[in-house]
Amino acid sequence: MRVVVVSMSGTLVRYDDVRGYGFIAVAGGGEDVFVHASDFGDARHLARAGKHVEFEAETTDRGPKVVSVRLVDEARPPVSALSGEEGECDVLTPRAFEVEVTELLLQHVGSLSGDQIRQVREFMGRLARTHGWIEA
Repeated sequence: MRVVVVSMSGTLVRYDDVRGYGFIAVAGGGEDVFVHASDFGDARHLARAGKHVEFEAETTDRGPKVVSVRLVDEARPPVSALSGEEGECDVLTPRAFEVEVTELLLQHVGSLSGDQIRQVREFMGRLARTHGWIEA
């Protein structure tokens, strides 16, 4: 069998920290990719469902498997991080703001329905526009 390593991104959709493994849903679709806790290295304690990852995978007889993985969320500064001068913050595009709010809700309030998330994003978007946090 020829092994091909491919760089991808995705979301950790299932992860069992007791058993030490999980699966990554590939951005753009495709077969879920197996990931072992040891693949996360020192960040294994941060791995949980809903986390975004960048990874390299190979094809095995049992399906795709991670070769290396990095948690993207820990590398990104929070939306509210000040940028440079006191009191200033990054101004996001409406789409970037929507993505940030969605990810925050999925990571910390997983019980919300899709419709509830949409409503929260809508109200927060209005607030963000009035404060100049997102582009008009």
